Amino acid sequence: MKKEKEVSECTGFEALYLAALDSDVSLITGVPGYPITSLMELFLRKHGEKEPVEASKDKPRVSSSSASEIPRDYSAMWLTNEKVALEMALGASVSGRRALVLVKHVGMNLLSDPLITSTTHTIGAGLVIIAGDDPGVKGSQNEQDSRWYGRIAEVAVFDPANPNTAYRALRRAYELSEETRTPVILRVTADLKKSKGKLERLPEASTLHPEFDRTIWKKRMVEKHQFFHSVTYPLLEKEAEGTYLNEVRGKAAENTDLNEVKEKATENTGYASGKEHEKIGIISSGFASSIVEEILKKQIKPQAEDSCPEISHLSLTLVNPLPLEKIKAFLKSNDKVLVVEESEPFIEEQIRIAGKVYGKKTGHLPYGQVKPEDLEFALEHIGGEIPKPAISAAFKARGRTLICNDCPYLPLYHLLSKLDVRVAGDMGCSVLSAPEPIAAVDVSFALGSAISVACGFEKKGIAVIGDFALAHSGILGLLNAATTGCNVLVLVLHNEVAAMTGGQTVPDLRKVVEAITPDVSFFDIDTDEERVPDKTGEVIDRGKVTYEVEKTTDRIGNDREAGNEIEYHILNTRLSELIRTKLALPGLSVIFIKGKCRKY
Repeated sequence: MKKEKEVSECTGFEALYLAALDSDVSLITGVPGYPITSLMELFLRKHGEKEPVEASKDKPRVSSSSASEIPRDYSAMWLTNEKVALEMALGASVSGRRALVLVKHVGMNLLSDPLITSTTHTIGAGLVIIAGDDPGVKGSQNEQDSRWYGRIAEVAVFDPANPNTAYRALRRAYELSEETRTPVILRVTADLKKSKGKLERLPEASTLHPEFDRTIWKKRMVEKHQFFHSVTYPLLEKEAEGTYLNEVRGKAAENTDLNEVKEKATENTGYASGKEHEKIGIISSGFASSIVEEILKKQIKPQAEDSCPEISHLSLTLVNPLPLEKIKAFLKSNDKVLVVEESEPFIEEQIRIAGKVYGKKTGHLPYGQVKPEDLEFALEHIGGEIPKPAISAAFKARGRTLICNDCPYLPLYHLLSKLDVRVAGDMGCSVLSAPEPIAAVDVSFALGSAISVACGFEKKGIAVIGDFALAHSGILGLLNAATTGCNVLVLVLHNEVAAMTGGQTVPDLRKVVEAITPDVSFFDIDTDEERVPDKTGEVIDRGKVTYEVEKTTDRIGNDREAGNEIEYHILNTRLSELIRTKLALPGLSVIFIKGKCRKY
């Protein structure tokens, strides 16, 4: 008899990938960005490649090393805009095909328009949006919490803690989406991506899914809204209070409620010493739940019963709507409750009126990412006042992300820092030129925003935008600039890839831009060879770099030292003259500056 092979582990993102396969998802759309890029890459692998975690044919399946190829019958594609990604998914849904949308947290801002409308409009087959949040801001322009979109759009939000809950949450999300005919949000973080755990797969979903029901049009808009709140949303509230899903972690019993109150009577945790029989509760969601579990396991020590408090843990995976009745009972059974969650106080804000709730709002835990040290600090000081709000242990002096030393656009940034004009950048590589010592870009608000921002300057300024950002939403700003007669010089960094998110291919919009405005120029900084003398008179290649300390003057007239070592770059003379000439002209001018990204 062949010996059964050891159960293997999978990561959180691999679990989501498998859940999508088992849920019969037909269409996956996404926009690249940290941390979601690596999840889409699982779907984009070539056919014939083995699944990240292979499984036996028995059901329920446990991920193991036994070989089994699963047919993949779906279409997956990168797009340049999140609103478009959701709209395509809505089209699949109404035609009876399950769909998945992958975006990073700022992408939720773009797709919120059709998302909010879809809840009362209703959909067909299941549709799930996986939003990749970035606690700690490791690869984003801001730190926001996608769970709030659950409240704004009034849709269900799952916030899984580990691979097993991620798999089960996504499987249930598709069922719930079809039961309520609304999209569902599932929030993930980079820590979930890196987490590993055993996975038990469920039977594959049926291939029959509902299409859009046109009878909804019998209702007026006001009636749709009333129907949603009287029929649909109560289904979500019922799900939150009594979901049948399992959350199996540590010593928690199997086949328990996903939002189960998990009592962990600890004999001695070392917390709140001297407070006899004080009951402390922890409410958590997402990856923070895994941190809580690890801390509680580590702190359990057999000591005298009367020397320490009891700690119980309410771990939430379905966080919108909140299971308020369950939370109410949990608050009643504990003297003090600590809310552990990442990014914003989403749960804490909704329950802190109870008066014995601690967390980010009380300074016990930091905003953003939560580390084990942060949780230990909060438990040690629970109930006491925190004079200075907690700062995350993850917030250490980590080096600033810099532009690559061999970036072909460095000479351009050097020129922009010398010009006496305002420069609007974008959320591509150009934003890296904003800090010292380069200080080329003045402002950078959002992906695709550069052109519209520059249109608001008091005089003709410069918009620096990558070709991916142009395709994302910048083209709309260019269209408005052309039709309203704005004074702006647009520099399109045409490197043909999305360099900040993994080198995805970018559509070529040069002919589109030429159709919008007649004043379009093209310049290739890689093929236009030029040799110029340096300060000593020696002839050098235009891209040659020397290092020196340089005194410069910023745009408000203050002397500043650019840094101990600054790269000295010479921009091609013809390109420099072209930029100055276009700046002197009234109206809209566009220069495509082609340069090959050295990374891709």
